[in-house]
Amino acid sequence: MTAASATVALLSAPGPTLADHLATHGPLPPGDAIAVAEEAGLTGRGGGGFPTAVKLRSVAGGRRAPVVVANGSEGEPASAKDAVLLSRAPHLVLDGIALVAGTLGAASAVLAADAARLPELAPHVAERRDRLPVRLHPVAAGYLAGEESALVAALNGRAPVPTSKFPPVRERGVDGRPTLVINVETLARLALLARGDSSAGDRALLTRRLERAGRLWVDVVDAPLSTPLAEWLPLDADVQAVLIGGYAGTWVPARTAARLSLDHSGLAAAGARLGAGVLAALPADRCGLRETARVVHFLAGESAGQCGPCLNGLPRIAAAMDLLARPAPPPPDLLPAVRRWCGLLPGRGACSHPDGTVRLVAGALGVFGPELDRHRAGTCTARVHRAFLPVPRRPR
Repeated sequence: MTAASATVALLSAPGPTLADHLATHGPLPPGDAIAVAEEAGLTGRGGGGFPTAVKLRSVAGGRRAPVVVANGSEGEPASAKDAVLLSRAPHLVLDGIALVAGTLGAASAVLAADAARLPELAPHVAERRDRLPVRLHPVAAGYLAGEESALVAALNGRAPVPTSKFPPVRERGVDGRPTLVINVETLARLALLARGDSSAGDRALLTRRLERAGRLWVDVVDAPLSTPLAEWLPLDADVQAVLIGGYAGTWVPARTAARLSLDHSGLAAAGARLGAGVLAALPADRCGLRETARVVHFLAGESAGQCGPCLNGLPRIAAAMDLLARPAPPPPDLLPAVRRWCGLLPGRGACSHPDGTVRLVAGALGVFGPELDRHRAGTCTARVHRAFLPVPRRPR
């Protein structure tokens, strides 16, 4: 059973229509997106947390008009924030596109999202009268399909896989033009900031995943980044650890998570970051190693297979995690090998996919160290073997 809800200004319109939107937020005032983002200190909400003003400037002022690509692909299986945003407040996203396109003098604008969502979005796009019409683009299924170079490759008619970073898409992207790929939540927050809502940049949409009395709950909330994490998740004896940031994030023990705030410095103290905006409270009756092994197996299968760290490293780590997740003594050299691989892979891939995967693995090996000891002794604390974290089944 899944429950979905969302609160506060970003999703406060009574419905998704333009009339609902205007009644709640009023028309978008003229403004400079770069100045708005810089004044608010806005950072991206797509996972990287890069300063938005710097990203906007990277495609401004060139000899060729840029292309704006609103990224609503959300390949992160544990996240639902962008899907909820596009369903509940599509016109805030479209306002953000209009604001950015106007500031940059864009040549074209694209809203990329899951193909199943496009029929729902089409009427909202059609009722707009913006200077620059927005084209809808279906995003291929896949964890890496929303990576900016993969998305640009798809828009150029090629396979949706990450490509070389040289030249970067900000210099040569869609149709050879400078291209800004920006997350839909970031755009929606720009639209609120342009209306004078100074708090919009200090909040983030979070997907919460937890179980209570055997019932799975998944919802999306708009949370102030200054608040304690414990205000947004129950962190009692029924929770052993929290996955923060999604599948490229890290595990944090529940007792540690209870002391953290959601801001960058607060999470960084525990080696965590918001990333894709996921907070998943792992129940105490599950095996954290087994959950991690399932996710790593999925991530290894989602590799584009274009470089050594993904082609060779991730499958090896996935196979090793599968052995470590079993309640049986593993080969004596296996755990040191996994730790060594986790140190070797970061920074060596064509994209950051290996980095995120080994971050998840390294966090699991630390947080679930006592469980590793039990497995070596042939036991496991798990009482429930039903999966907690979602792993899509996709044809290969």
